[in-house]
Amino acid sequence: MQTPVLLAYGFRPFFLLTGIYAVVVVLGWMGFLFAGWPLPLGWSPFKWHSHEMLYGLVSAAIAGFLLTAVTNWTGSAPLRGRALLALVGLWLAGRVFMWLATWVPGWLVAAVDLSFLAFLTLYLLRVLLRFGNHRNLILAAVLAILWLGNLLMHMGFMTGTTAWLRIGEQLGFDLIILLMAVIAGRITPAFSANWLRLKGADPESVLRPAWVERTALISLAVLVPLDALGAPAVLVAVVVLVAAVSNAVRLGLWRGWLVRTEPLLWILHLAYAWIVAGLVLRFWVLSSGALPASLWQHTVGVGAIGILLLGVMTRVAMGHTGRALQLVKCGIWIYVAIIAAALLRVLTAAGILNFRVGLTLAALAWVLAFGLFVVLYWPILTSPRADGRPG
Repeated sequence: MQTPVLLAYGFRPFFLLTGIYAVVVVLGWMGFLFAGWPLPLGWSPFKWHSHEMLYGLVSAAIAGFLLTAVTNWTGSAPLRGRALLALVGLWLAGRVFMWLATWVPGWLVAAVDLSFLAFLTLYLLRVLLRFGNHRNLILAAVLAILWLGNLLMHMGFMTGTTAWLRIGEQLGFDLIILLMAVIAGRITPAFSANWLRLKGADPESVLRPAWVERTALISLAVLVPLDALGAPAVLVAVVVLVAAVSNAVRLGLWRGWLVRTEPLLWILHLAYAWIVAGLVLRFWVLSSGALPASLWQHTVGVGAIGILLLGVMTRVAMGHTGRALQLVKCGIWIYVAIIAAALLRVLTAAGILNFRVGLTLAALAWVLAFGLFVVLYWPILTSPRADGRPG
């Protein structure tokens, strides 16, 4: 029996689900805030919202990328067909149970939702070990700790322990920032150097000094145990500052301005700049004590995560379906909309824009960005490869 195109490669269903759920979860949240729509109220709505953004939405995008990348790293056959459908089903079941959490026992919601990251981690670990790809085992470790963060949030929901909710939420932010720094740190300079080579420019212009790379990633990794163990704010602030400076230097050495004419590349550099901005704002929040944590959280959540998700998905969708590496017609508006969403959300969190007006405009821009992605890339993600190859 022939494998359906949509189940031929992990990025196909999971990227579409990422786009669709990004629209659904934000529309649902806005309806709850301003129209009185019901959500799992017994589950601390604001933590429910952050859970679904971090452990629901982002986990689908992570799956789409890693299931695709691991075949390149190892030469293994992709997860496809019924096995891929089963993993998609686990993610969907987790989302359904999270939306019905008021009426479903907490232990059952947790068991279903936690199963997705558990199976994804085990699959990634199995493939990496089987093919001797030890370099990328760190990503399996990050996924495992991400599962632990999700578990802590569920324990907090079930017991009403706000400390577990807070730690689980912070672990989600820390680990996703680390994952973005690792993944974007590989593809952004590599893709930029390759593009410069094709254009007849010097690919050596893109610099990656080992000490900068190590400092940028290690400082982000150190934040994980510090936040989980409740380290003093002063110590956390120092590490955040080191992470902000080293990642800013890292980004600068990639010389993103050299690829400013290629949207599929400058969007990746811009997304990384939002990671740096989030770290700077977190240091400001920690050192001043006068600014809300939501300022840096939304800088990372809407800016870094939103922009990087769309930047990666729009590129991978073309490259892994045998098409030219270029934005589809009208695709630039995806980038315009998500950048607008990030700016509007940060201005709202900073108190510069009226909360209702700013949040509404940011949500509309977010929905437009991800809605456009689904509409424009649906034909690509559901059609066979343009070059006739499998996948």
